[in-house]
Amino acid sequence: MPNPAIVIGLSAVIVALREGEACVLTVRSRRPDAAAGQAVEGLPFGPFDPEGQRTFELALREFVTSQTRFDLGYVEQLYTFGDEGRDAPLADVGAGAARVISVGYLALAPAAVDTHGTDSVWSSWTRFFPWEDWRAGRPPVIDEAIVPALDRWAHRSASRRARARILFATGGADWNEERVLDRYELLYEAGLALEAARDRRMTDGGSEPKSEAGDPRLGAPMISDHRRILATGLGRLRGKLKYRPIIFELVGECFTLSTLQKAVEAIAGVPLHKQNFRRVVERTGLVEGLGRTEVGAGGRPAELFRFRRELLADRPTLGLSLPRLRE
Repeated sequence: MPNPAIVIGLSAVIVALREGEACVLTVRSRRPDAAAGQAVEGLPFGPFDPEGQRTFELALREFVTSQTRFDLGYVEQLYTFGDEGRDAPLADVGAGAARVISVGYLALAPAAVDTHGTDSVWSSWTRFFPWEDWRAGRPPVIDEAIVPALDRWAHRSASRRARARILFATGGADWNEERVLDRYELLYEAGLALEAARDRRMTDGGSEPKSEAGDPRLGAPMISDHRRILATGLGRLRGKLKYRPIIFELVGECFTLSTLQKAVEAIAGVPLHKQNFRRVVERTGLVEGLGRTEVGAGGRPAELFRFRRELLADRPTLGLSLPRLRE
Protein backbone atom coordinates (compact mmCIF):
# COMPACT_ATOMS: atom_id res chain seq x y z
CA MET A 1 0.00 0.00 0.00
CA PRO A 2 1.28 3.50 -0.78
CA ASN A 3 2.35 5.64 2.14
CA PRO A 4 -0.19 8.30 3.15
CA ALA A 5 0.69 11.89 2.34
CA ILE A 6 2.48 13.61 5.19
CA VAL A 7 2.62 17.37 5.68
CA ILE A 8 4.98 19.00 8.16
CA GLY A 9 3.39 22.02 9.82
CA LEU A 10 5.03 24.58 12.08
CA SER A 11 3.19 26.16 15.03
CA ALA A 12 4.36 29.06 17.21
CA VAL A 13 3.53 29.77 20.87
CA ILE A 14 4.50 33.46 21.02
CA VAL A 15 4.36 34.96 24.52
CA ALA A 16 4.67 38.60 25.59
CA LEU A 17 3.49 40.84 28.41
CA ARG A 18 0.81 43.51 28.02
CA GLU A 19 -0.08 45.71 31.00
CA GLY A 20 1.33 43.10 33.35
CA GLU A 21 -0.58 40.19 31.80
CA ALA A 22 0.95 37.29 29.90
CA CYS A 23 -0.51 37.13 26.39
CA VAL A 24 -0.16 34.75 23.49
CA LEU A 25 -0.34 35.77 19.85
CA THR A 26 -3.25 34.05 18.12
CA VAL A 27 -4.69 34.02 14.62
CA ARG A 28 -8.43 33.97 14.05
CA SER A 29 -9.67 31.06 11.97
CA ARG A 30 -11.12 31.94 8.59
CA ARG A 31 -14.07 29.64 9.16
CA PRO A 32 -16.43 29.45 12.15
CA ASP A 33 -16.29 26.50 14.52
CA ALA A 34 -19.80 25.26 15.20
CA ALA A 35 -18.77 23.86 18.56
CA ALA A 36 -17.92 27.36 19.72
CA GLY A 37 -20.60 29.16 17.73
CA GLN A 38 -18.05 31.57 16.28
CA ALA A 39 -14.68 31.78 14.61
CA VAL A 40 -12.09 30.35 16.97
CA GLU A 41 -8.47 31.27 17.44
CA GLY A 42 -5.38 29.26 16.74
CA LEU A 43 -1.65 29.68 16.95
CA PRO A 44 0.26 31.10 13.99
CA PHE A 45 0.97 28.08 11.83
CA GLY A 46 2.00 27.12 8.32
CA PRO A 47 3.59 24.39 6.19
CA PHE A 48 7.26 23.60 5.88
CA ASP A 49 8.52 23.38 2.30
CA PRO A 50 11.59 21.08 2.35
CA GLU A 51 12.54 22.16 -1.15
CA GLY A 52 12.17 25.90 -0.73
CA GLN A 53 13.03 26.48 2.95
CA ARG A 54 16.39 25.69 4.54
CA THR A 55 15.42 25.25 8.21
CA PHE A 56 12.29 24.91 10.33
CA GLU A 57 13.11 28.06 12.30
CA LEU A 58 13.60 30.24 9.21
CA ALA A 59 10.32 28.94 7.79
CA LEU A 60 8.59 29.65 11.10
CA ARG A 61 9.87 33.22 11.24
CA GLU A 62 8.81 33.80 7.65
CA PHE A 63 5.21 32.65 7.94
CA VAL A 64 4.67 34.25 11.36
CA THR A 65 5.74 37.58 9.90
CA SER A 66 3.52 37.08 6.85
CA GLN A 67 0.47 36.14 8.97
CA THR A 68 0.90 38.67 11.77
CA ARG A 69 3.45 41.26 10.56
CA PHE A 70 5.30 40.49 13.78
CA ASP A 71 9.04 39.73 13.81
CA LEU A 72 10.06 36.99 16.23
CA GLY A 73 12.90 37.44 18.72
CA TYR A 74 13.84 34.57 21.08
CA VAL A 75 12.83 31.19 19.61
CA GLU A 76 13.32 27.59 20.73
CA GLN A 77 11.90 24.32 19.47
CA LEU A 78 9.16 23.03 21.75
CA TYR A 79 7.88 19.60 20.72
CA THR A 80 6.80 17.53 17.73
CA PHE A 81 3.10 16.65 17.61
CA GLY A 82 2.46 13.67 15.38
CA ASP A 83 -0.42 11.69 16.88
CA GLU A 84 -2.82 10.31 14.30
CA GLY A 85 -6.01 12.36 14.23
CA ARG A 86 -4.35 15.41 15.85
CA ASP A 87 -5.26 17.54 12.82
CA ALA A 88 -9.05 17.29 13.22
CA PRO A 89 -10.34 19.59 11.98
CA LEU A 90 -7.51 19.74 9.48
CA ALA A 91 -5.26 22.72 9.99
CA ASP A 92 -4.85 24.58 6.71
CA VAL A 93 -1.32 23.38 5.99
CA GLY A 94 -1.91 20.90 3.20
CA ALA A 95 -5.30 20.24 1.63
CA GLY A 96 -6.01 16.55 1.35
CA ALA A 97 -3.12 15.44 3.52
CA ALA A 98 -3.74 12.19 5.35
CA ARG A 99 -1.40 13.08 8.20
CA VAL A 100 -0.17 16.40 9.60
CA ILE A 101 2.90 16.45 11.82
CA SER A 102 3.42 19.73 13.63
CA VAL A 103 6.68 21.03 15.06
CA GLY A 104 5.90 23.47 17.86
CA TYR A 105 8.07 26.44 18.80
CA LEU A 106 8.16 28.72 21.82
CA ALA A 107 8.98 32.38 21.16
CA LEU A 108 9.22 35.33 23.55
CA ALA A 109 8.95 39.06 22.99
CA PRO A 110 9.63 41.98 25.36
CA ALA A 111 6.28 43.63 24.54
CA ALA A 112 2.94 42.65 23.01
CA VAL A 113 3.18 45.24 20.25
CA ASP A 114 0.30 45.64 17.81
CA THR A 115 0.88 43.40 14.83
CA HIS A 116 -1.41 45.19 12.33
CA GLY A 117 -2.27 41.75 10.97
CA THR A 118 -5.98 41.61 10.13
CA ASP A 119 -6.49 38.15 11.66
CA SER A 120 -3.98 38.26 14.52
CA VAL A 121 -4.64 39.33 18.10
CA TRP A 122 -2.93 39.14 21.50
CA SER A 123 -5.00 37.05 23.90
CA SER A 124 -4.44 36.45 27.61
CA TRP A 125 -3.60 32.80 28.25
CA THR A 126 -6.25 32.83 30.99
CA ARG A 127 -8.91 32.82 28.23
CA PHE A 128 -7.81 29.30 27.32
CA PHE A 129 -6.80 28.00 30.78
CA PRO A 130 -8.76 29.92 33.44
CA TRP A 131 -8.00 27.26 36.08
CA GLU A 132 -4.27 28.01 35.79
CA ASP A 133 -4.41 31.51 37.33
CA TRP A 134 -3.93 31.31 41.12
CA ARG A 135 -2.64 34.87 41.62
CA ALA A 136 -5.85 35.88 43.43
CA GLY A 137 -6.25 32.52 45.16
CA ARG A 138 -7.68 29.16 44.10
CA PRO A 139 -9.74 29.76 40.93
CA PRO A 140 -13.47 29.21 41.67
CA VAL A 141 -13.92 27.32 38.39
CA ILE A 142 -11.96 24.38 39.82
CA ASP A 143 -14.39 23.63 42.65
CA GLU A 144 -17.53 24.91 40.93
CA ALA A 145 -17.15 23.17 37.57
CA ILE A 146 -14.06 21.02 37.12
CA VAL A 147 -13.98 18.91 40.30
CA PRO A 148 -17.71 17.94 40.20
CA ALA A 149 -17.44 16.98 36.52
CA LEU A 150 -14.29 14.95 37.08
CA ASP A 151 -15.88 13.23 40.09
CA ARG A 152 -18.76 12.06 37.88
CA TRP A 153 -16.35 10.88 35.20
CA ALA A 154 -13.96 9.11 37.61
CA HIS A 155 -16.36 7.72 40.21
CA ARG A 156 -15.60 4.05 39.39
CA SER A 157 -11.87 4.44 38.78
CA ALA A 158 -9.37 4.93 41.59
CA SER A 159 -6.60 5.85 39.16
CA ARG A 160 -8.74 8.55 37.54
CA ARG A 161 -9.68 9.97 40.93
CA ALA A 162 -6.02 10.05 41.95
CA ARG A 163 -5.00 11.89 38.79
CA ALA A 164 -7.74 14.46 39.26
CA ARG A 165 -6.81 14.96 42.92
CA ILE A 166 -3.11 15.49 42.19
CA LEU A 167 -3.51 17.65 39.10
CA PHE A 168 -6.22 19.96 40.48
CA ALA A 169 -4.88 20.06 44.06
CA THR A 170 -7.80 18.57 45.98
CA GLY A 171 -7.76 16.46 49.13
CA GLY A 172 -4.63 18.14 50.45
CA ALA A 173 -2.54 17.84 47.26
CA ASP A 174 -0.27 20.75 46.38
CA TRP A 175 -0.70 22.76 43.18
CA ASN A 176 2.06 22.14 40.63
CA GLU A 177 1.98 25.04 38.19
CA GLU A 178 4.15 23.25 35.62
CA ARG A 179 1.63 20.50 34.82
CA VAL A 180 -0.46 22.59 32.43
CA LEU A 181 -0.48 19.97 29.68
CA ASP A 182 -1.41 17.13 32.05
CA ARG A 183 -4.43 19.09 33.32
CA TYR A 184 -5.64 19.96 29.83
CA GLU A 185 -5.21 16.38 28.62
CA LEU A 186 -7.18 15.09 31.62
CA LEU A 187 -10.04 17.47 30.78
CA TYR A 188 -9.84 16.35 27.14
CA GLU A 189 -9.87 12.66 28.13
CA ALA A 190 -12.90 13.28 30.37
CA GLY A 191 -14.71 14.94 27.46
CA LEU A 192 -14.87 18.30 29.24
CA ALA A 193 -12.80 20.26 26.71
CA LEU A 194 -14.86 21.48 23.76
CA GLU A 195 -12.21 20.14 21.40
CA ALA A 196 -12.85 16.58 22.64
CA ALA A 197 -16.47 16.54 21.52
CA ARG A 198 -15.54 18.18 18.22
CA ASP A 199 -12.74 15.74 17.46
CA ARG A 200 -14.76 12.67 18.39
CA ARG A 201 -17.57 13.74 16.10
CA MET A 202 -15.07 14.33 13.29
CA THR A 203 -13.51 10.91 13.90
CA ASP A 204 -16.97 9.34 13.66
CA GLY A 205 -17.26 10.65 10.12
CA GLY A 206 -18.93 14.03 10.48
CA SER A 207 -17.72 16.53 7.91
CA GLU A 208 -18.25 19.48 10.25
CA PRO A 209 -18.50 19.56 14.04
CA LYS A 210 -22.02 20.27 15.22
CA SER A 211 -22.91 22.33 18.25
CA GLU A 212 -21.96 20.54 21.47
CA ALA A 213 -22.92 21.23 25.05
CA GLY A 214 -19.93 22.62 26.86
CA ASP A 215 -19.17 24.72 29.90
CA PRO A 216 -17.81 28.11 28.76
CA ARG A 217 -16.05 28.41 32.11
CA LEU A 218 -13.57 25.76 30.95
CA GLY A 219 -11.80 28.09 28.55
CA ALA A 220 -12.03 29.05 24.90
CA PRO A 221 -11.39 26.23 22.39
CA MET A 222 -8.77 26.51 19.67
CA ILE A 223 -8.49 25.06 16.21
CA SER A 224 -6.95 21.62 15.66
CA ASP A 225 -4.86 20.68 18.72
CA HIS A 226 -3.52 24.19 19.23
CA ARG A 227 -4.73 24.42 22.84
CA ARG A 228 -2.67 21.30 23.57
CA ILE A 229 0.36 22.93 21.93
CA LEU A 230 -0.26 26.12 23.91
CA ALA A 231 -0.48 24.10 27.14
CA THR A 232 2.85 22.49 26.29
CA GLY A 233 4.42 25.90 25.72
CA LEU A 234 3.06 27.41 28.93
CA GLY A 235 4.19 24.42 30.99
CA ARG A 236 7.64 24.54 29.42
CA LEU A 237 7.96 28.26 30.10
CA ARG A 238 6.88 27.87 33.73
CA GLY A 239 9.46 25.16 34.26
CA LYS A 240 12.26 27.12 32.62
CA LEU A 241 11.72 30.09 34.93
CA LYS A 242 13.43 28.05 37.63
CA TYR A 243 16.58 27.02 35.80
CA ARG A 244 17.10 29.58 33.02
CA PRO A 245 17.00 33.41 33.16
CA ILE A 246 14.32 33.34 30.48
CA ILE A 247 12.02 35.84 32.21
CA PHE A 248 14.38 38.66 31.23
CA GLU A 249 13.41 38.13 27.58
CA LEU A 250 9.98 39.49 28.53
CA VAL A 251 10.68 42.57 30.64
CA GLY A 252 12.71 44.85 28.38
CA GLU A 253 16.09 46.46 28.98
CA CYS A 254 15.16 48.35 32.17
CA PHE A 255 12.72 47.24 34.86
CA THR A 256 11.88 47.57 38.52
CA LEU A 257 11.91 44.58 40.84
CA SER A 258 8.16 44.98 41.21
CA THR A 259 7.75 44.74 37.43
CA LEU A 260 9.99 41.68 37.38
CA GLN A 261 7.95 39.99 40.13
CA LYS A 262 4.66 40.71 38.35
CA ALA A 263 6.10 39.27 35.14
CA VAL A 264 7.09 36.04 36.90
CA GLU A 265 3.66 35.83 38.57
CA ALA A 266 1.90 36.44 35.24
CA ILE A 267 3.72 33.48 33.67
CA ALA A 268 3.71 31.14 36.69
CA GLY A 269 0.12 32.00 37.64
CA VAL A 270 0.95 32.03 41.36
CA PRO A 271 1.49 34.88 43.87
CA LEU A 272 5.00 35.38 45.20
CA HIS A 273 6.25 36.63 48.56
CA LYS A 274 7.66 40.10 47.84
CA GLN A 275 10.58 40.17 50.29
CA ASN A 276 11.60 36.58 49.63
CA PHE A 277 11.47 37.12 45.87
CA ARG A 278 13.77 40.12 46.15
CA ARG A 279 16.18 38.07 48.23
CA VAL A 280 16.17 35.39 45.52
CA VAL A 281 16.92 37.97 42.82
CA GLU A 282 19.73 39.55 44.83
CA ARG A 283 21.25 36.15 45.64
CA THR A 284 21.48 35.15 41.96
CA GLY A 285 23.39 38.30 41.01
CA LEU A 286 21.53 38.37 37.70
CA VAL A 287 20.52 42.03 37.96
CA GLU A 288 22.26 45.26 38.82
CA GLY A 289 20.91 48.68 39.72
CA LEU A 290 21.18 51.48 37.19
CA GLY A 291 21.40 54.25 39.77
CA ARG A 292 18.16 55.89 38.66
CA THR A 293 14.47 55.52 39.38
CA GLU A 294 11.42 54.89 37.24
CA VAL A 295 10.12 58.13 35.74
CA GLY A 296 6.42 58.88 36.15
CA ALA A 297 5.73 56.01 38.53
CA GLY A 298 3.00 56.69 41.05
CA GLY A 299 3.88 56.58 44.73
CA ARG A 300 7.41 56.02 45.95
CA PRO A 301 10.03 56.08 43.13
CA ALA A 302 11.35 52.59 42.37
CA GLU A 303 14.93 51.82 41.39
CA LEU A 304 15.56 50.58 37.86
CA PHE A 305 17.61 47.46 37.17
CA ARG A 306 19.06 45.70 34.16
CA PHE A 307 19.69 42.04 33.42
CA ARG A 308 23.39 41.19 33.44
CA ARG A 309 23.25 39.38 30.11
CA GLU A 310 27.01 38.98 30.04
CA LEU A 311 26.66 36.32 32.76
CA LEU A 312 25.01 33.92 30.30
CA ALA A 313 28.41 32.83 28.99
CA ASP A 314 29.38 31.54 32.45
CA ARG A 315 26.01 30.66 34.03
CA PRO A 316 23.45 29.88 31.30
CA THR A 317 21.41 27.56 33.55
CA LEU A 318 20.77 29.97 36.41
CA GLY A 319 17.09 30.82 36.95
CA LEU A 320 14.80 32.08 39.72
CA SER A 321 13.11 30.04 42.41
CA LEU A 322 9.47 30.88 43.14
CA PRO A 323 8.90 31.76 46.80
CA ARG A 324 5.14 31.22 46.95
CA LEU A 325 2.93 33.51 49.01
CA ARG A 326 1.05 31.07 51.25
CA GLU A 327 -2.52 31.73 52.31
